[in-house]
Amino acid sequence: MASYVESMSQRPRPRTVVSCTLLVIALCAGVTACGSDGNPLTARPYDAADQISFSGPSGAGKKADPDKPLEVVAEGSDGRITDVTAVDATGRYLAGELSADGARWHSTSPLAANARYTVRVSTEGEHGAPGRKVLTFDTGRPSTKKRLTVKFGPKAGRYGVGQPITAKLNQPVKDPAQRAVVEKALKVDSMPAVDGAWHWVDAKELHYRPKEYWPTHATVQVRSNLDGIKISDRLWGGRAKPLTITTGDQVIAVTDAAAHQMTVTRNGEVVKQIPVTTGKPGYATRNGVKVVLAKEGTVRMTSASIGASDFYDLIVHHSVRVTNSGEYVHAAPWSTGSQGYANVSHGCTGMSTDNAKWFYDNISQGDIVEVVNSGGDTMAPFGNGFGDWNLTWKSWRKGSALIAGDPAGPGPEERARLRPQSI
Repeated sequence: MASYVESMSQRPRPRTVVSCTLLVIALCAGVTACGSDGNPLTARPYDAADQISFSGPSGAGKKADPDKPLEVVAEGSDGRITDVTAVDATGRYLAGELSADGARWHSTSPLAANARYTVRVSTEGEHGAPGRKVLTFDTGRPSTKKRLTVKFGPKAGRYGVGQPITAKLNQPVKDPAQRAVVEKALKVDSMPAVDGAWHWVDAKELHYRPKEYWPTHATVQVRSNLDGIKISDRLWGGRAKPLTITTGDQVIAVTDAAAHQMTVTRNGEVVKQIPVTTGKPGYATRNGVKVVLAKEGTVRMTSASIGASDFYDLIVHHSVRVTNSGEYVHAAPWSTGSQGYANVSHGCTGMSTDNAKWFYDNISQGDIVEVVNSGGDTMAPFGNGFGDWNLTWKSWRKGSALIAGDPAGPGPEERARLRPQSI
């Protein structure tokens, strides 16, 4: 998808162009349109209607080919183009480039299909007299019916400050240039504003996160401008349902596996310290930042699900899931004697029933659960829940197709192998 800009003077322009839909502007030397003081620079812009021909779509029902760029040309040597702005009916700007001599402007991003464009051209005559022309035209539908659709996640609602935004595509996009088109079209706006970026998880999924956690009580709006935009010769953008989420307080639970204690903070203030037990040798709990995936309540957990040699088959209460592979924070009344003193679980973080109930009541989807000083590996960034925050900001930005670095990110084959529930 193309990014749209307000004017040629606002952003740098790419230097490529192909065969063009043609808009011809004829600038006549004899038109000066001077003001009453004789200074052409103070004159009202003249409308050189007789000197402008539009050789793109002409006649009733005619539409421009969205596969071809847009071009504006100044005919003759006595005038020049000073600015061109092209915008469609949805407010998407068309990026373009103006030649140094003002003789030619051409679009540098794809036209949207099945759209109406308004083109505003500013000119300057031989003696500096300003001219202006407004043109409108429609584009046709693409010849292919293959559409790239996007589904944003999570569902609309309120989440913790660690919740990433996800964008799942119905078609794989592997080419870096095509990824850039898609990524430019995926817009995330937050209030308060944050510095954030998309990261390609694989060819069909992107995640968006800020540099730091989301602000508390923020509103985050997500939308796609891909509809009607050419991505490749056989793939065009389709419609996507926008998404709005909000954030609550900043709730962060940090478990020190060596100290056997969880510290819960709300908006930077400690609100609870809980004795816990984490994974024993061979089942060590993963280190790193995890995002609460779900509050599942009562869950059955068995040794067979993880291939544990010691048998267990338990109904577990106040269960909060933090990985797809089955790592939870939950009530573990069978290990209260070890909580605060030793790590005896199969990978989960266990606590007393009362403490687990308090934790369950005070935690939300999207909140942060972090583990430090465990003998386990670090939580993988992708493939087992949301480990997105375990990438540095520099590494995160390298997963963007619009920012320096490898835009590909890890593919599905590189994702961590998932394990079922553990306790």
